[in-house]
Amino acid sequence: MALSSYSAKQLFPTAFMFQQCLVWLVLFGAASAQLTSTYYDSTCPKALSTIQSEVKAAIAKEARMGASLLRLHFHDCFVNGCDASVLLDDTSNFTGEKTAAPNLNSLRGFDVIDDIKSSVESLCPGVVSCADILAVAARDSVVTLGGSNWTVLLGRRDSTTASLSAVTANIPAPTFNLSTLISSFSNKGLSTDEMVALSGAHTIGLARCVNFRSRIYNETNINSSYKASLQAICPSSSSGGNNTASLDTVSPTAFDNYYFKDLINLKGLLHSDQQLYNGGTTDSKVTTYGASQSTFFTDFASAMIKMGNLSPLTGSSGQVRTNCRKINS
Repeated sequence: MALSSYSAKQLFPTAFMFQQCLVWLVLFGAASAQLTSTYYDSTCPKALSTIQSEVKAAIAKEARMGASLLRLHFHDCFVNGCDASVLLDDTSNFTGEKTAAPNLNSLRGFDVIDDIKSSVESLCPGVVSCADILAVAARDSVVTLGGSNWTVLLGRRDSTTASLSAVTANIPAPTFNLSTLISSFSNKGLSTDEMVALSGAHTIGLARCVNFRSRIYNETNINSSYKASLQAICPSSSSGGNNTASLDTVSPTAFDNYYFKDLINLKGLLHSDQQLYNGGTTDSKVTTYGASQSTFFTDFASAMIKMGNLSPLTGSSGQVRTNCRKINS
């Protein structure tokens, strides 16, 4: 019989068995590293209720905080995974991610995370990670503002590193066109439909004039009266860059599907928002979500679970920071 007719298993039985063992070990390692909803059930049973209470109190004090906490989780996960690297402060010998262009003078809610961490630490010192706090706080923010609920998988650990350059490279910009948005999310293993669903987070919160100025003075796919109202608060000159407008024109402090209705009416605040409904492949999904809030809620919850599972540190990787702003000494 010709050599070519033999199988690899017949020719190299030891190598084949070794390969099979490697495959098994990889699969076992992946399985053992999976997050679980019951992670703190025995080690810190009051962790989730404590986080929820803190989130509700923060939103009661300032409704906008819900959007801020949700955005923190997104900016964390899209940069080297959901590892709380976004929370690390700069020091004399360490550069964090807070001063990167997409984050500087933009991300907020760090003090609320500090308060949550302090409360949880008083209950269970050194147990609950900052990365998990971000994930749970994001879910609780959505629920508190009337949105969908989902089971948060837990067991993430905190990074000991951060990457300023990775922020700019990975966080989708408000200037992105549809194709770039699709690629940005695809790079994270998220589908186009999941990208549209996650963009629905813009049903809450505000954006700064500097991020929508070009749209309201240079683009034509925008409702004329809406454009005029925005130009009144966002001058064409370089002044007023930090003036803000709601991403959702109807209910910016309620998690609902009005963001998609706005897009259909050409009232997307950011260039990247209106790209989702601009004669492209995502128009039909926007129409679906605009017509069915329940469908949006279901898809948003599923996409959030998937995003929250982006490259988490588990097992002995990373650490559980005692202070979310700095690496344990």
